[in-house]
Parts: sequence; structure tokens; C-alpha cells
Amino acid sequence: MRPGDIYPPPQGYNAYGSPTRQNQRPPQPQPYPPQPYPPQQPAVQYGDPFSASSQGPPTAPLHNMSPTPQEPQGSRYNASHPLQPISPSGPQGPRYSLPTQSLSPFNGSPASAPAPAPYTMGSPSHSNARMHASPPQHIRFDTNPSHLPPQQQLTPSYSYPSGLDDRLTSPPPLLPHHSSQSSVSSIPAPVPDNINYNPSYPPQGYGNAADDDMNDSHPLLAHAAPDARFGIPQSTSAMSMSAPAARYQLSDTGAGDMGVSMYTGNGNAEGQNGFGTGDGVGANGEDEVNMHYGPIPARMVRRNRTQKRVQLFQGHLVLDIEVPTMLLDQCPIRQGNEFTKMRYTAVTCDPNDFVEDRYTLRQRLYDPPRQTELFIVITMYNEDDVLFCRTMRGVMQNIAHLCTRSKSKTWGENGWKKVVVCIVADGRKKINPRTRSVLAALGVYQEGVGKNIINGKPVTAHVYEYTTQLSINSSGKIGPGGSNTVPIQMLFCLKEKNQKKINSHRWFFNAFGACLRPNVCVLLDVGTQPGPDSIYHLWKAFDINSSVGGACGEIVALKGMFWKNLLNPLVAAQNFEYKMSNILDKPLESVFGYITVLPGAFSAYRYIALLNDEKGNGPLKQYFVGERMHGSGAGIFSSNMYLAEDRILCWELVSKRECKWKLHYVKSAYAITDVPDTVPELVSQRRRWLNGSFFAAIHSIVHFGYLYRSSHTFTRKFILHVELVYQTLNMVFAWFALGNYYIAFFVLTQSLNSLGSAWKYVNIPLHYIYIALLLWCFLLSLGNRPAGSKIGYTSSMVGFALITIYMLFAAIFLAVKGIEDVQAEGEITASAVFGNKIFRNIVISLLATYGLYIISSLMALEPWHMITSFFQYLLIAPSYINVLNVYAFCNVHDVSWGTKGSDKVSDDLGAVKSSADNKDEVTVDLPIEQKDINAVYAAELQILGNKAPKEVRVVSDDQKQEDYYKNVRTNVLLVWTMTNGALVAVILQASGGDNSLATTYMGVLLYTVAGLAFFRFLGSSTYLVVRLFAGE
Repeated sequence: MRPGDIYPPPQGYNAYGSPTRQNQRPPQPQPYPPQPYPPQQPAVQYGDPFSASSQGPPTAPLHNMSPTPQEPQGSRYNASHPLQPISPSGPQGPRYSLPTQSLSPFNGSPASAPAPAPYTMGSPSHSNARMHASPPQHIRFDTNPSHLPPQQQLTPSYSYPSGLDDRLTSPPPLLPHHSSQSSVSSIPAPVPDNINYNPSYPPQGYGNAADDDMNDSHPLLAHAAPDARFGIPQSTSAMSMSAPAARYQLSDTGAGDMGVSMYTGNGNAEGQNGFGTGDGVGANGEDEVNMHYGPIPARMVRRNRTQKRVQLFQGHLVLDIEVPTMLLDQCPIRQGNEFTKMRYTAVTCDPNDFVEDRYTLRQRLYDPPRQTELFIVITMYNEDDVLFCRTMRGVMQNIAHLCTRSKSKTWGENGWKKVVVCIVADGRKKINPRTRSVLAALGVYQEGVGKNIINGKPVTAHVYEYTTQLSINSSGKIGPGGSNTVPIQMLFCLKEKNQKKINSHRWFFNAFGACLRPNVCVLLDVGTQPGPDSIYHLWKAFDINSSVGGACGEIVALKGMFWKNLLNPLVAAQNFEYKMSNILDKPLESVFGYITVLPGAFSAYRYIALLNDEKGNGPLKQYFVGERMHGSGAGIFSSNMYLAEDRILCWELVSKRECKWKLHYVKSAYAITDVPDTVPELVSQRRRWLNGSFFAAIHSIVHFGYLYRSSHTFTRKFILHVELVYQTLNMVFAWFALGNYYIAFFVLTQSLNSLGSAWKYVNIPLHYIYIALLLWCFLLSLGNRPAGSKIGYTSSMVGFALITIYMLFAAIFLAVKGIEDVQAEGEITASAVFGNKIFRNIVISLLATYGLYIISSLMALEPWHMITSFFQYLLIAPSYINVLNVYAFCNVHDVSWGTKGSDKVSDDLGAVKSSADNKDEVTVDLPIEQKDINAVYAAELQILGNKAPKEVRVVSDDQKQEDYYKNVRTNVLLVWTMTNGALVAVILQASGGDNSLATTYMGVLLYTVAGLAFFRFLGSSTYLVVRLFAGE
């Protein structure tokens, strides 16, 4: 056992220390020999706080708890300055408390602290109390020294720190807040396997002392329907169990509604006789029944806390909190503060001032400081635990893969020390409770530690740091990993307010990045799971080519088991779209050196490439301009442009002054993400994409002159000019796509009319249906939200899909008819076939376009999407033009950021303030006893152990938009519709009755599309050739 472990009393004693059959003396505990890492033991399910295998003594030997000269040193800190470390004073022992002095309970004068004693099995977990090595005669739930033998009086003993600055961990509690009897407590022994413990019937004599620990005013309640995924049985009670799994009792300790006793000057709790009535005895003298069933209460479960006067670290509240023994028992490494303590920092400044205000992170406090090679950020809002676990599992697999690169000069067995995983949650009150419980289960979050106000300054972000040794398996279970699991350095930033994703990136780049100074930064969204070695391939692109400033991999649509998701035509169409973009578009742009967008869901940047120059100008400055794009002072053009802020970052990086950075596509790296599977979700997503990309493209074209301020070679600048022409042509086609598609429909139907008069009875109604559907889309887009008009938007897409089927039939019919006409005139020759205008314009152009799709897919060795998703894409592609484009332009005014009314400072976590006589010292309430820390930890696991309730979406009222934005929306929409209408009128009316001009225009249009596809094909082929010699 290790210090703080909860273990059953020896045979012959019940949970209260009273003899049951014979008074047997418990054996003298002995320390275990060291345990190797990684552990060679079967994985224990971590989601069950009542599992015998997870709560009882581990089957494998633990670390030797007695420090010896041969014992490896723990984590060493240097807290004098984050950039100028000093040597530590000595090795850090396993789980020693940090305070260096205590105050006398009588006069407040400093008292000498005894030398630190080594931990042995049976030591209490309280960081400010030690039970000596003498074997206990009776183990009781109370702390009254009258119940203990003389040699077992509980006396506070504080050990000295060696590698950590003494300000990193809270000093000992000031004893005037607690009496000498009530400030420390022994560790309650849980129920042995052979005893059915009922807390309703304590032994004789219990409840007579004022400081009994069985003071359960608000016990933690068990859910009625646990989730089988976490292994908690249906009949498990949080308070009474007779099975061997009953290793830990969950209870709320304390008195009063808040679960914390109010202490008077003499150390007694307020109430009757100075102690109150919450001591486990009812008003009628009978014992209160503490067995409760039902769901967890909605309110936050409060735990027993101790007032501690702590020293501020460089003027800031920084605490090192003991991690729960329930967690540490599952870990192979149990020495060193990064494994045994969670570090909490209350940040009260803007992210831009993080380093200037002398905040720092753990990696800078080691001696020497750890160099961060990879800095991974996961941004989230209110995503559930399933999405978070999916992303976190992929990150853990990638870090484990880095540690297997034994021949690498950068990576290897200790490669995890060069990787930091940063999780930024956008709003403390917005985070999903189950996701927060997952973070607590991993050890990087503890409830009841954070504060709202520090010395009158509101806290802007709560920063938690911990190196976890747990892993997440494929089914989402959290537990100790096997031989492939490595420690993960985690940094959890819980923002106090909801300020959107771009603000989360500002915390990542300007605050934490400025502190750690990493080499490569990787950006991930919650729900995106990188491949097992994808992050390594991204990093390798930067390592091979020093001119690479940014890189991205392939975004793969989540197909599900047996590709069942492809049965949904929306998912299949998006799968085809993503695949063709990664086969044709991204390789072409990578050859040019400028990728128009590195997706924020999975991309990487070289940190020094993003930094601003000495004048403060650079990519990051322009990137974060979008954070202030809300309110009446922002123009609608800039506001829409910064809906695609990642496109702005890419352009600013390539055109950075006096630099020659380029962007690269890494085919070997991929990440799986879930795509919208309903029409409202797809329409809402593409509204932001289309408007942002359109206005960002205009920005890059208008400011193309920025390219000349860079240091790119003449050849690179010439190639970028070619790409400029290509991007401009694409933007023109996107603008006139609405009119071009109608012209194609009109020409095909009119060509059928020339074959017989009967066709007009079909074509004329279809023309009216086409126009009616288009007008319907305009009306829906102007006045209805997609989620509120699901049937309307879905029926529009179905209608355009049926029209597309008719157009495909017309094209095939006309092609066959053209060949028959050539055959009727004589022998079929190439000149005769190409001389037929209908066959030439329709068949050859379409075959060239889609034929190149097939050839390029085969060359990339990825042909399956052509089989599973091509037809669905053909049917839904017209809706991209007539439904998604219409909705996007009709809502070009919708650029709201939703941050109104978020200036109120919360006070639910409490505030701390320096004393008048010492500005560097504050008093905080913290849970410091292991039984309380474990209870909070078990409560988080209990949340995970119950099935997530079915999400019920509550539709909020639409926010009113400013008249200025609405007027601009009307003008843009008017220009777009009028120009497309003018194009249709000119082409169709000028053709007259023979439709010669319309047919010629359609031929030019189709051949242009085929030419662009061939251009993309050339770029894709060039990329594949270059990739063969690049060593990727």
C-alpha cells in the first residue's frame, strides 16, 4: 500500500474497530518493493468507483515508500523564474507535503517541524497529519484522541520540500481555525469483505464526541440507472454495500446546507453546545439513517474544506492539490509532483499579458526546463463526453507512437515529456458536466478548488495541470493502460466566460504558447480523432522542410461500423466531397505552396512562423482581429471574412513580411470527424463556410500585393500568381453558379423538345417547378431557421434531386440519340462523332470531368468513394447551389458572436483576499483530506457511471439583427440575384428559337469545367511525384 490508500481492517475487527469474534492484533505493515513501469497487470475498469480491483490493494507490488539514496528523484521544480531556473535543493520524496513551518495552536508563533518520516502502509492520507508506524489497536471513524492508545496520538508533522518552491503548495492550515482535536483526522477504514456494514447502526459510544467523522448531513446519492459502460451495477448504493466491491464509502462530511462547518475562535462549530446538531445523532437522540437512493441531486455536492493560509506565488494564487488516492492507486508511477499533485492557477489577466504578469506553467519550472516540441490544443464548447473521449483517445495513441520512435533523435522512450496537451473549454458554465467528469477522472480537474475573485480581480481562466497515466480505450472507458500507455502532460484551461473559439486560440497561442515556446502547434476540435500516427507525420513535414510554416492532413468523414453511415445520402455526398478535395484540391495547392485553408479541426503550425514582428504586426495579430468583430463598430465585410479566420491566418502566414513560409498538405496524416447527417445541420454549417470563404477569398485577391513584401523567390511568386488566376476563376464560377445551373437545365430540356412535341408537356411543368423551388428557398432563407423549417429545406433538396435525375436521363438520351444520328448518316468515325454538337458538348465534357475523377482516385489508391458515394453526390450537388448558396447569401448579415451580457462576474466559487498585514498571503477554503478528495473524485466517476440523459434541445428566441446588417444583406442578395438573372436572360433571349447561343455557351461552360478538372489533375499528379522523393 502507499500513503493515503484505503484498505480493509484486519480479520476480527469491524469498520469501527470493535472486535467481532476474537481480538486479533493486526500484522505490522511492510513496504512493497518498487514496481516497474509500465505495469504488467490486467487493465482495471476505472469508471467504477466501487470496484474491488480498483479500490483495494493492487495485486502488483507498489513503489518502495521509504526514500533511499538509490531511489530515483521525483519531479524537480524551479520556481524562481520560468525562464531562469535554479538548481533544486535535493530530491523530492514521494508525496511529501510542502509546508515548511506551522503555527502553534495557542499563540500563533512558528513551531519547529519534525523531520519527515517515510510512509508505510497504514499512514493517513491527510497531507497535514501522519499516523506513526505503530500498529493500530482499533481503527475508528472519529478523531478524539481519547479513543487512541498513548503512542498513537495524532500530531501534525510537515515535511520539507526539496525541488519545489515553497509557494507552489499551500502552507499548513492556521490552527486557530481548527482545534488541535478537530483539525486532523484519521483515515476511516472501509468495510471488510465479510461484513455487511449498515451506517444506520454505529457501535456503542459513537456519536458522543463532538468531532465524529460520521457527520453525513448530505450524503452523495447513487443514480437509479447506472451506465453499464462504466461497470457500476444496477443495485449499487453509494452508502451501503456488502459485496467485495465496497471499498470506499461516499459521504458528504460537514454540517449545514453547504456541507462545511462554521468555526468559532475556540475551534468549535457553531450550534448547540458549540458544535451544532449535524454529528450523526438525530434530535430525538436516535441515530440518523444515512442510506439514500435516487439520482444525484442537481445542486453541486459540497465537501468538507479546511481554511488554509497560503503564500501567493509571484503574486498569484497557485496551489498544488493532492490527487485522489483512488486515481493514484491505478498509476504505475507514484512519485514526483507531476503525478501526485494537480497544479491549479487562478489567472486574473488577459491572455496577452499571461507571461508579462509572471504566470508560468509546470514545464518551465523543471531544472532544466522541459522543451516542448509539440503543443496540442483541443478546443471545446459544450460537446459531450463521447466526442471528447474520441479525440483524447486519438491524441493518446499519437503520443504513445512518438515514444516508440526509438531511432529518432527527437522522440523515443521519454518523448512524452516533449508533448503538452492543452484543453480549452469555452465557458465554465457552458462545459458539458460529463466531459468535466472525464477530465476529473483523468486527474486534471478537481471540484471545489477554483475561485472567482483574487484580491478584487475577477478570474478570467482556471488553469489545471497534471500528468495523467490513465488511458481511454475504444469503448470510451477510462482506466490504467497496458504496456503501450505513456504519461500525458495535460493542461486544462477552463475559461470563466463564453468568448468563442477564437478567444480559446488566443489563450493557446498568446498565453500558454508564449510561456512554453513550442516548436509545432497542433490544432484539434473536439470530435475529431487523429489517426494513430497522424500527428507524427504532421510533425515530420516541419522537421524535413524548414520553410514549412503550416501543414494539414486529410479530413475523413466518419463512416461508422461497416460504413453504415454512408446509407445516409447526406453523409455519402460529404464523403465524396471531402475525398475529391483531398485528392485534387489540397495536393494542387500544396504544390503552389499556398493552401487556401488549413482546417481548424486538424492542422499544425510552426510557432515562430506565427509570431508577430517587433512592431506587433504579423499573422497572429490579424488572426485575432476577428475576436473583436462584433457590435456596431464592425463592418459587415470584415465580420463575414472573419467567419473563416483560418483562411485569413493562412494568407497572412504565406505573405508575412520578409519571410518565405509555405503551406504543405500531408497525405499520410488523417483525422476522422463526424459530418452533419441532417439537413438543418448541413445548411447551418455551410452558411458559415460559404460566407467566410467567399469574403476571405476576396480579401486575399484584393490584398495580393502583400505577397511582394515577403521573401519568396521569383519562381515561387510566379507560381502564386498562377494560383491567383485559378482562385479568381473559381470565385467567378461560384458567383454565377445559380444562373449557370439553370441554363444547363434549360438547354437540356429544350434539346429534348427538338426531338418531338411530346417532350414539351413534361419540360414546361418542370420549368415552373424549378422556379417555384428556387423561390421557396429564398422565402425560407429570409424568414426561417433551418432547425425550425426542416421539412421545407428537406423537400427543397429532394425536389432538386429529382430534377437532377431528369437532367441525367436527358443527357444520356441525347448522347445515345446523337450516336444513332451519326450511324444513320454512314460509317461512325471520330470526325463524325465530334462533329455532332450535342454529343461533343455534353458527353465528351462530362466524361472528361468525371473520368478525371476516376483516374485521380485510382492513382491515389482510393477508389472506394467513387463506388459508395458518387451517385449520392450527383443528386445533392444541385442543392449545394440552389439551397445552401441561397441560404448563405440570404443570411450574409448573420455575423453575431453571442457574447452580449457576459460581463457579469460570478461569485459561486468564492473569493480570496490578502490580509492587511501580509499582501503575499491569502486564506482559502480547500478540501485537503484524502477522504474528501476521494469523495469528490468518486462523485465525478458516479456521473460517468450513469447513462447520459437524452438531450432535449431548447430553441431560444432569435436575436434581433441590426438594421445596418439587414440592409447590406438585402443589397448583396439583390446584386447576386440580378446578375444571375441578367446572365440567364442574355443567353436565352439572344439565342432566339434555335438556341444556338445557349448551346454554345453551355459547351464553353462544360469545357471550362473539364479544363479546371484537368488542371487540378495535373497538380494532384505532381504532388504524388514529389511525395515519392520527399520521404513522407
